[in-house]
Amino acid sequence: MILRLLTTSVQQRIATFPLGKIIARIPAQIPKVPAVQQLRASFSTSCRLAANPVASRAYDINTKVVKDVMLYKYENPRFYRILNIFAITQFLFWGYLSHFAYTTLRDTPVPEGKTDELAWYERINLGENKYRNGIAIMSFVIGYGILFTSWMFTLRSVRFLILRKGGDKVSVVTYGPFGKNRIMEVPLNCISAQESREAARVTIPIKIKNRSFFYVVDKKGEFTNARLYDYTVGMRRNLK
Repeated sequence: MILRLLTTSVQQRIATFPLGKIIARIPAQIPKVPAVQQLRASFSTSCRLAANPVASRAYDINTKVVKDVMLYKYENPRFYRILNIFAITQFLFWGYLSHFAYTTLRDTPVPEGKTDELAWYERINLGENKYRNGIAIMSFVIGYGILFTSWMFTLRSVRFLILRKGGDKVSVVTYGPFGKNRIMEVPLNCISAQESREAARVTIPIKIKNRSFFYVVDKKGEFTNARLYDYTVGMRRNLK
């Protein structure tokens, strides 16, 4: 209290001197610089946002959409058509080879006295049961494996992602082996992205609850609504 009274009396006495009057008029004569005013306004805005953290969150987005919104699309039907044609031809080729090996190879034993004179591959009796059955089974497994892998990759390749009205469900549209789309409606809390859109390099694996294997979102596709995707389908969830 005493210090405040002393300070006030000193300020009043300085103002009575000629030099004190000049100093008192200096702030009023300084022009108002726009840059200074802009800096002051931005500083006050920053203080206001710091006092209200909810208003400063740039990621706040309304996921309760009033109509269906497309989040992602990947148009490349020609690639999957060629892939499935290749898979079918490979299955037919290896299937025919399996049938040919099982029905055509005959048991022709190698003469015992001439085994030393023959090359190693001439000593093998491909018509023997273990070789004939082995070739037939291996050929069928290779053909079926190529077909199964190609079809599963096609069925797990996402073509469209559509957030349904209300924001609680997502329509996952994938390619089909014969050119027809497969549509599946999934609750939003049953879908989990294993990587973020920025971190993934080539594809984004997506897991859907109670579905085997991962669904694949190719980054060559177009994210038509990137922010909405990031905070709906693109989020990692615990599906247990």
